[in-house]
Amino acid sequence: MAFTLPDLPYAHDALAAAGMSKETLEYHHDKHHNAYVDKLNELVAGTEWESKSLEDIVKGTYNNGAVAQSGIFNNASQHWNHTQFWEMMAPKPGAIPSELEKALTDSFGSVDEFKKKFSEAGVGQFGSGWVWLARNADGSLVVTKTENGVNPLCFDQTALLGCDVWEHSYYIDFRNARPKYLSNFLDNLVNWENVASRM
Repeated sequence: MAFTLPDLPYAHDALAAAGMSKETLEYHHDKHHNAYVDKLNELVAGTEWESKSLEDIVKGTYNNGAVAQSGIFNNASQHWNHTQFWEMMAPKPGAIPSELEKALTDSFGSVDEFKKKFSEAGVGQFGSGWVWLARNADGSLVVTKTENGVNPLCFDQTALLGCDVWEHSYYIDFRNARPKYLSNFLDNLVNWENVASRM
């Protein structure tokens, strides 16, 4: 069964007023994400991974000791990451649900402190990668950063919130100002209801 590019859960211009332009989504979703899907289908054809779920491919092809991951992993993980990313944003995000606010406060001291740690991790990710709010198996919450397409699935964690810090995610709207992109993401784009639903 071939993997397919999921539709955005909103129009291409729906996030523009909140800081992510139609042009960014056209390039990021329609071109970058689509390229990962196409390449993944090409790479898994005729292999043991062809009939596996996306999650199984990510977990099964991740090599913790490798300096560079395989092409199958890179494209599968980026397909998974981006599928989550689109769902983690909304045109009108709304307030943070009380249960999520409590969990963030219990884990980081306050919502503002969580946002500070999340932004610092994203800014501090050298080169391309992602920053995550993840839940460990014991229920504790952590902020992590990962290189390239690596994600919480690789470490048996649950991804609650992720932000793409590859330049293609923000260069059209923010040029090289990754800190501003991350602040805007947290303040204006995060679908907190979606984050809470992952708890």
